[in-house]
Amino acid sequence: MHLGFGLYRHQLDREHYRFARQCGATHLVIHLVDYFNQGAKASDQPVSGGRGGGWGMAGDPSAVWTADQLATIQQEAAAEGLTLYAIENFDPAHWHDVLLAGPQRDAQIEGICALLRAMGTVGIPCLGYNFSLAGVYGRVTGEWARGQAGGVGMAGLVDQEPMLDGMVWNMTFDVSATDTAERTRIRSQELWDRLAYFLNAVLPVAEAAGVRLCAHPDDPPVERIRDTPRLVIRPELYQRLIDLHPSPANGLEFCLGTLAEMPESAMDIYQATRHYAAQERIGYIHFRNVRGKVPHYGEVFIDEGDIDMRRIVQILRETNYEGVLIPDHAPQMSCGAPWHAGMAHAMGYMLALLTEASSKALHASATKQST
Repeated sequence: MHLGFGLYRHQLDREHYRFARQCGATHLVIHLVDYFNQGAKASDQPVSGGRGGGWGMAGDPSAVWTADQLATIQQEAAAEGLTLYAIENFDPAHWHDVLLAGPQRDAQIEGICALLRAMGTVGIPCLGYNFSLAGVYGRVTGEWARGQAGGVGMAGLVDQEPMLDGMVWNMTFDVSATDTAERTRIRSQELWDRLAYFLNAVLPVAEAAGVRLCAHPDDPPVERIRDTPRLVIRPELYQRLIDLHPSPANGLEFCLGTLAEMPESAMDIYQATRHYAAQERIGYIHFRNVRGKVPHYGEVFIDEGDIDMRRIVQILRETNYEGVLIPDHAPQMSCGAPWHAGMAHAMGYMLALLTEASSKALHASATKQST
């Protein structure tokens, strides 16, 4: 197992690479979507009755990320001792009609295939995605963690205000659109059909490129939000996604926090971890902790939530998981650098767990050889 660090687009610089390395990271998961182009106005919530809201404007529809761009980031990270392991999330500008089954769907799929080939060219093995119409939406901030540390969670809100025209995945891709909202208010089966269409088209290309597509579960995991359906809202539905296509490139972005937030089901977080790790379907892991379940939960420090994170690492070791774990996000601490402090705390705890797991593995191997 490898300790990784997740960085957003505005953090792809030497200062943040060095911070990640100082925290013990050897691998990076990066976002190239500019979610924060609205600055402080960005939100999980809509502007009621008006256009906009959400995180802001999607990017340039013609600017699919190229091998040269990826190689530059890869080389800059490598200079600081980090391996670029995954890119997380497509820009809505590059795949809105894939999600909406719109007229540009096949052209946008070809753009995604071009990205997969570019990733294969430079050797980036994982591409995380979330096949969702509303995206990450409906969360609020609160002092959920010990010492009143701030983070995100859900406080009973399951908003069904319909998606606006020209908006998908909590970002606006076309301010002049007038005919897209109706494609979001669909039944669950229609969204599963759209996912199957997407996977059938891209997985052969991904497999040939040596890239694994890794699906994130719906966050928050509710049946409908903004009057749109969700897909992976219980752990066992990850299996339905896997069964859509047999390719080994059909993988999972395994978010422990989201899985723990899900309503009670036939498969708990530990069973789910063992089940999917044993199938070798987990590309990388969001290693974060929560307390509670939808629609009432809050993100807490990695060592105090409902998940026994040490037990998770033990299961991963027993199933020979060899991928990357990142803290995703963490509660912010009361100091001059709240984000840095929260992430450093999470990374230190994770490093200790992985070191312990490695020591146990070495001891077990030595014991076996001596007998």
